[in-house]
Amino acid sequence: MKLFLKPGACSLSPHIVLEELGLPYETEVVDLARKTTASGQDFLAINPKGYVPALQLDGGELLTEGPAIVQYLADLVPEKRLAPANGSVARYQLQSWLTFIGTELHKSFSPFFNPKAPQEWKDIARANLERRLAYTARQLEGQDYLLGSDFSVADAYLFTVLGWAKFIQLDLGAWPVLVAYQARVAARPAVQAALKAEGLA
Repeated sequence: MKLFLKPGACSLSPHIVLEELGLPYETEVVDLARKTTASGQDFLAINPKGYVPALQLDGGELLTEGPAIVQYLADLVPEKRLAPANGSVARYQLQSWLTFIGTELHKSFSPFFNPKAPQEWKDIARANLERRLAYTARQLEGQDYLLGSDFSVADAYLFTVLGWAKFIQLDLGAWPVLVAYQARVAARPAVQAALKAEGLA
């Protein structure tokens, strides 16, 4: 499998999951501004959506969208328990978290990385982020990970998104639970390996 990524972007989430699962894979960095890969390919010819992550499967198919990719990967190695069993209530709780992280947290960071975004948009996004982060912190009270004691693919995604706070001067110190959570996830060997591979550690 090949994961197309941009260091530190949301593609870090499936990168972490690949490391957690111990699956064989390779990566290729994408220049999102130029829409070219490190090997000089036209990225739009690979993924017409033009953004990462994109996972090229062994059979040649392309899978896009982080929440879909990480669940696909988790289901390849179910004994690692990175996703609850399909059809279980816990699996839908996982999907609920993946959706929340994607739509309420990830997208609220977007204006800060868009040079054309007006300040008013950024102010609205920051207020939304603070409300959603407060909710997330409450849910993590008294447990190690989003689904309880087991690390899941949702944690790989949340860790990735929370890591962007420093780039927009959003101090997670207002939520000590989130600071402790970030440190706990960052200490995992697979997370360290993915961060190092992307030049982030």
